[in-house]
Amino acid sequence: HVIEDSQSVTVSTYDGASYDASIVGFDQSSDIAVLKVDAEGLSPAVLGKSGHLSVGDQVVAIGNPLGELTFTMTQGIVSALDRDVTLSSGSSMKLIQTDCAINSGNSGGALFNMYGEVVGITNAKFSSSSSGASIDNIGFAIPIDSVRGIIESIIEKGYVSKPYIGVTIAPVSEESKSYGLPAGVAIQSIVDGSPAAEAGLQVYDIITAVNGTPVAANSDLTEVVSSSLPGDVLEFEVYRQGETLKISVTVGEKIQTPESVAAEKETVQNGQRNNGSNPFGDIFGSFGSFFG
Repeated sequence: HVIEDSQSVTVSTYDGASYDASIVGFDQSSDIAVLKVDAEGLSPAVLGKSGHLSVGDQVVAIGNPLGELTFTMTQGIVSALDRDVTLSSGSSMKLIQTDCAINSGNSGGALFNMYGEVVGITNAKFSSSSSGASIDNIGFAIPIDSVRGIIESIIEKGYVSKPYIGVTIAPVSEESKSYGLPAGVAIQSIVDGSPAAEAGLQVYDIITAVNGTPVAANSDLTEVVSSSLPGDVLEFEVYRQGETLKISVTVGEKIQTPESVAAEKETVQNGQRNNGSNPFGDIFGSFGSFFG
């Protein structure tokens, strides 16, 4: 989200030098972009393993809070791992929670372990609550292990290839369950020609299980799809108008390039995506993330 809709990008280093950067590629759903500069003598950061982190481990964050306090370092601990967080964009991610001070402008900065290795990329913080309570030191970072393959794919190929089924989902709310709907995630829209469409899934279907494993949250389905390979067949259990159906979906492949994302945005702006109206009102809760 740092480089989204940018006309140009500049990278500044600690010695005060500035370089014009090109955007090699990005993955919107992972909030990751790879930039390239033509320079010599730079020292690359070493990527560590976020999977080796434990709650209570010390970490430090380096960023640019408020967009003007460049190279600010803050120290803290890992407060939680694999925290399900729904961002302001509506997408859901599993993130590292830290009590390092993370402020607006820190996004894209590195989260380091005590060996100086990058274990996360800061991208979010809690800034308000519905109760009006003051919130301090609840920041989040993308685990480096979850995006290492994406980064490598962008560097090597210039694009991201991801498993894809082509649906937008939302969790079934507690209120909906009280009216007799099952736990699961409801399909809000289906991309024309996508694997989901070809398999016969429909808008307002409620996905209750995949390959026999219950699905109760957006992240449950996201994890199953993201861990699959194109060509894999997933067995969906679906609730549709009082009936339980078994539907097989063959996972497709989606190649994301800057051009394809721009075309997708234009499609959404022109109202061409099949979102449909929602006869259930707000009972499904907030929208989930778009797979792919």
